[in-house]
Amino acid sequence: MADLLLGPLLRYVSETEATIWVKTSERCEVEVLGHREQTFGVGGHHYALFRVEGLEPGGFYEYTVELDGEQRWPPAGGDLPPSAIRTFSPGKPVDICFGSCRVAAPHEEPYTKSKDEDEDGYELDALHVLARQMTRDERDNWPELLFLLGDQVYVDEGSPATRERIRARRDTAQPPGEEVIDFEEYTWLYREAWEDPLIRWLFSTVSTSMVWDDHDMSDDWNISRSWHEEMDRKEWWHERAVGGIMSYWIYQHIGNLSPRELDGNEVYERVRANPDATEALRDWAKAIDSTASGARWSFCRDIDGVRAIFMDSRAARVLTEERRSMFDDEVWDWIVDHASGDFDHLLIATTVPYLLSPGFHHLEAWNERLGDGVWGKPIARVSEKLRRAVDFDHWAAFQFSFQRLRELLEEIGSGKRGKPPASIVILSGDVHHAYLSDVAFKRGAEMKSSVLQAVCSPYRNPLDERERKVVRAGFSRPFTALARGLARAAGAADPGIRWRLLEGPYFDNQVGTVRLDGREASVRLDKTVAGEEHEKALEKTFERRVT
Repeated sequence: MADLLLGPLLRYVSETEATIWVKTSERCEVEVLGHREQTFGVGGHHYALFRVEGLEPGGFYEYTVELDGEQRWPPAGGDLPPSAIRTFSPGKPVDICFGSCRVAAPHEEPYTKSKDEDEDGYELDALHVLARQMTRDERDNWPELLFLLGDQVYVDEGSPATRERIRARRDTAQPPGEEVIDFEEYTWLYREAWEDPLIRWLFSTVSTSMVWDDHDMSDDWNISRSWHEEMDRKEWWHERAVGGIMSYWIYQHIGNLSPRELDGNEVYERVRANPDATEALRDWAKAIDSTASGARWSFCRDIDGVRAIFMDSRAARVLTEERRSMFDDEVWDWIVDHASGDFDHLLIATTVPYLLSPGFHHLEAWNERLGDGVWGKPIARVSEKLRRAVDFDHWAAFQFSFQRLRELLEEIGSGKRGKPPASIVILSGDVHHAYLSDVAFKRGAEMKSSVLQAVCSPYRNPLDERERKVVRAGFSRPFTALARGLARAAGAADPGIRWRLLEGPYFDNQVGTVRLDGREASVRLDKTVAGEEHEKALEKTFERRVT
């Protein structure tokens, strides 16, 4: 008899349709609201992603999950509200929660302490607290969407139970030690990250969109050409890369796609029709790993006059001697095409922030110039070591792409690519602190849209006090002046824009929220507040109207 191991995860939702993802213990038929789907198998694991169609706009549909005719969700004796699909309704406000960086660890001491108090501490899980708060709130106050902007799982940190399983499975004295090495171990990471009852209920009720970042694959993933060459020489790396691609496709990527996109996806159709699709999916993942191409992970969502573009800023990087770019030209053309049109608001989700603190922006731009050899090869080698040591892998360290996106923002905000949206909000995570900045363009740009950078990180993985001091320094005027001088001396291009800090930096475990209501938009940040289980809550840090 089949059991439900993970899920249900509510993924794509529109006004009339939805998709739901599950993982089961064996091959079976899954049913939700009268819609049925047969599971597919990969590596001895069983999954299904199925669509629910014919729904009404603005509907609220409570649902259960049946496996081979037996109800398996909600679990017997549970005290959580029913899982539900909530379709979008034209003209109604939409709340979108966003953030990144969530380490899977138990929800009791010592893991709920701060890192400064205990080496095992990660403080309170912001998504866990959000779910608990939702169970006490009226459903009209629930967010409609949840954006998970990278580091859904950590191959190199946390997950104590998974590390124990890895030690029991193989010799961790050999590389990569206690980090995951293949598809099987990736499945353990996802199970530990998503199996908590509150997290399962949250994901079953709030539509989630996900995109990966470096810790989903490897710390500093694709930071530079030398990193790529070094990893390519490691015997274990390609097995990790193939397992990471396979698991990301199953657990995260396919749920980002609309039913129409799934219909045209050859890989999905081939896997879906196969009781054991292991070799088919593995061969496809091997081809991507060997060529660094063959898949577009970027995607978009449309929500009643709002377009959200999710940029994969990791897997599509170009790292050649001639060029460093966040994306290859094919992905960039797709982004430009989907950013063109008439929208009330444009959301750009990119895991690594487009705009860092001004000080660190100039420092990363300076480092890239030195890495290119502008001050000679010996300095270039030292610069590469610095880049790797302090994680200079954001947009500022890819100036070709930074300037490309700046030009695109100007075209969108000035009306050259359709009606200017009321706001363009760049949503990011990665940096383990939160802040809100607004952006000023040159006078001749004729911008009609408000442009902001909203960063929320972490959900659960706070910085220690030493790291926080470094971040604060990046926003200071003396550090910014010094870094700007270095960048100019190395010939780094002027950003072409200026940005100022409106809020932050904040270092709690936290959840960001964008509220969209017609042509109005606001951004809010909430932090976790400790207490007894029934008292845990999110407390507002700030809220600002941004249009």
